[in-house]
Amino acid sequence: MNAGDGPHSYVQNSSYQRGSLDVAKPIIEEEISKQVDMKHVGDSAFCIADFGCSTGHNSFPAMQIIIEAIKKKQQSPKIPEFCVYFNDVISNDFNTLFSSLPAHNMVAYHAAGVPGDFHRRLLPPSSIHFAYSSWSLHWLSKVPEAVASRDSPAWNEGQILYSGERKEVCDAYLEQFGKDMESFLESRAVEIVGGGLMALLIPGVPPSWNHQTEYSIPSNINFLGSCLVDMAKKGRLSKAKIDSFNIPYYFTTPNQLKAILQRSQTFSIQRMEILNNPGKYTLRSVEARAAYYRAVHEGLFTHYFGSDIIDELFDLYKKKLAASPLFLDPNNDKSIMILVVLKRAVV
Repeated sequence: MNAGDGPHSYVQNSSYQRGSLDVAKPIIEEEISKQVDMKHVGDSAFCIADFGCSTGHNSFPAMQIIIEAIKKKQQSPKIPEFCVYFNDVISNDFNTLFSSLPAHNMVAYHAAGVPGDFHRRLLPPSSIHFAYSSWSLHWLSKVPEAVASRDSPAWNEGQILYSGERKEVCDAYLEQFGKDMESFLESRAVEIVGGGLMALLIPGVPPSWNHQTEYSIPSNINFLGSCLVDMAKKGRLSKAKIDSFNIPYYFTTPNQLKAILQRSQTFSIQRMEILNNPGKYTLRSVEARAAYYRAVHEGLFTHYFGSDIIDELFDLYKKKLAASPLFLDPNNDKSIMILVVLKRAVV
């Protein structure tokens, strides 16, 4: 995610993701009320972890929702102390996160940063009572090897993400997503106390939708990729460079996700719902949509293609968006948000 709080930053361009939290709030509160067992806390602090916090703009409200729900759940007059672990990749802008931490949060909970890949262990055993992740688990630990190999039937020539036209590519991405979800669950199974909860907000797509009249985030990304192809035709970058570039994320269907979760021996599904995503209505203009995708993807494009092409790429993207009524109408966005509440088995 773009660092800082400037016009191209994630802080200024993440309203799409924030919409999911607004819809998930009453469900998370209800599940905490029903499922959290304060006996597991005892005299220790109640510890919460946000896996994939970014720069905190959407993480802080989520942590506040969770903490207030826990306080309501507590039966005794003694309110536990709270500790929140903010996790994201090592390159995340933790300076902006902690400098943005609201002053009242300093009293509400102890805060700590935990840099690292959430597909592996990050915290001590049985140290977390409630885990949370939003708009993060679609990111893969790596690009599937098959899609980057010229000799593979899944070689993703000419595109930067999978699309419905290439089953081999889709299958390779799904396989990597399954492996990464299993690694995430295995790591959290060690870190979360028996009976602890985990609330996951995972972006996805419905099992079927009309690719001619509707779109999702993956198809929007391939639309952005077509701008790279246009630039290659003008000699601004090489086609071979595009052929070897793939974005490492996957947007699952609910059934695919459910099948992966059900394989877990340590977590049980307490609730799984498909949520409306009002955030998509915040991207009504060409400028808003381009700013959102730039805030999320500029770092990837810069790392691979260099910073010289970025302004040109997103200027071209805006021009192509303006000429495409399909992508400008938020009602055509069929991307969904899947809310899953998992409970750690008591051992």
